[in-house]
Amino acid sequence: MSDPVLAAGCVLWRRSPSGGGLEICLVHRPRYDDWSYPKGKLKVGETPLEAALREVLEETGHHCVPGAALPTARYTAKGRPKEVSYWAAEATDGTFVPGDEVDRITWLSPSAARNRLTRLGDRVQLDAFLNSLPGA
Repeated sequence: MSDPVLAAGCVLWRRSPSGGGLEICLVHRPRYDDWSYPKGKLKVGETPLEAALREVLEETGHHCVPGAALPTARYTAKGRPKEVSYWAAEATDGTFVPGDEVDRITWLSPSAARNRLTRLGDRVQLDAFLNSLPGA
């Protein structure tokens, strides 16, 4: 079996500007017509956390503060094993600019985000994030 493709990303969240509830950021990738978390492959010499923060900035235009590590996703993509390391990350400042890789982002309540995720396996990271919150 070949070595896995290594990638990293974040469950990016913020307090809703209108009411203080949690909102989760999902990105739309036109190439796959899917909704997922901001994530991408590691560059040479990059740690998974460095890659996750870079990908959040590149795909959403937002800076963020990383928090708890979340479960690693393991699946097959294009016939190769893939491992995606995830962190919870609170969005700070930034502005989204549509591009070729990501043409839209959306901020959704956790339940709406759970329903919008294309890959059902991505719900594991959302559930782990929600369970890590104080009072969960």
